[in-house]
Amino acid sequence: MWSFNHTVSNWPTFSFIGIPGLEAAQIWISIPFCLLYLLALVGNALLLILVKAEQNLHEPQFYFLAVLALTDLGLSLSTMPSVLAIFWFNVHYIGLDACLTQMFFIHTLSSVESGVLVAMAFDRLVAICAPLNYPRILTHSTVACLSGAAIIRGATLVAPLPFLLRTLPFCGANILSHSYCYYPDMLNLACGVVTFSGVYGLVFVLFTFAVDVVFILASYMKILATVIKLENQDRNWKSLHTCACHLCTVFVFYLPLISLAVLHRYTQNTSPILFTSMSNAYLLMTPLLNPLVYSLKSRQIQAALRKRFWVQRVFAGE
Repeated sequence: MWSFNHTVSNWPTFSFIGIPGLEAAQIWISIPFCLLYLLALVGNALLLILVKAEQNLHEPQFYFLAVLALTDLGLSLSTMPSVLAIFWFNVHYIGLDACLTQMFFIHTLSSVESGVLVAMAFDRLVAICAPLNYPRILTHSTVACLSGAAIIRGATLVAPLPFLLRTLPFCGANILSHSYCYYPDMLNLACGVVTFSGVYGLVFVLFTFAVDVVFILASYMKILATVIKLENQDRNWKSLHTCACHLCTVFVFYLPLISLAVLHRYTQNTSPILFTSMSNAYLLMTPLLNPLVYSLKSRQIQAALRKRFWVQRVFAGE
């Protein structure tokens, strides 16, 4: 899948800058990166194992969490080859096909994650605003349909992006601002007319992330209005507490995404180090923090973790 090389052929070759000014320390910088990737992979894999193994986690909200963890695993594995190739082997070049493939998976999985966050917001909306109808509305088939719709939407809307880039000529050094292939970054390097490609990129953002943010905000406005009407204050707190994990995940995902988009759109002379930091935060911190958030905030996940580790200690003691 990956075809890194150091020579320029008839096909465009793109180069990663890594972390500007810290080239001599790249081998040391790779150590925390490796640890962060390892934690992200282990954390999300552990969530998948818990949801599959624990009967009390066989609920719609945790099925959505499993899809989210699977998406985060895909995001980590999509960026890990190019990031570690830079820091471990000092390989800074990637061919066009490999770059387009990586870009496709990154943007598709990002769109899928956004769609899953919408599905999780819908789950909380039904659980709080229509609790009696929750078992009837959030069935296994509903979970499968919502998850499948997020995957199909992401793959369908992202599919034209690689073909649009293939039609464009690339010239110059073709130096990417990130440690992976990112559509706006590649579009900025094109030499031809990029009007249609830029418009389609905007349409993609509007029909995925913008629509999703609006739906999530509307869901929580309805949830807040419902909770305020409840007379029992303890019940108010418990209802909002069930949304805490999802809200944290929403902020962890969208804040780096919006910050990176603003940097690309409005700050052309931004420091390369800032670009690199935001890009790494965008695709590394989300898979890393999501398992941590649910481990710290979800009582069901905490109970499943305690049960698993307690059972292991018992058998180890025997």
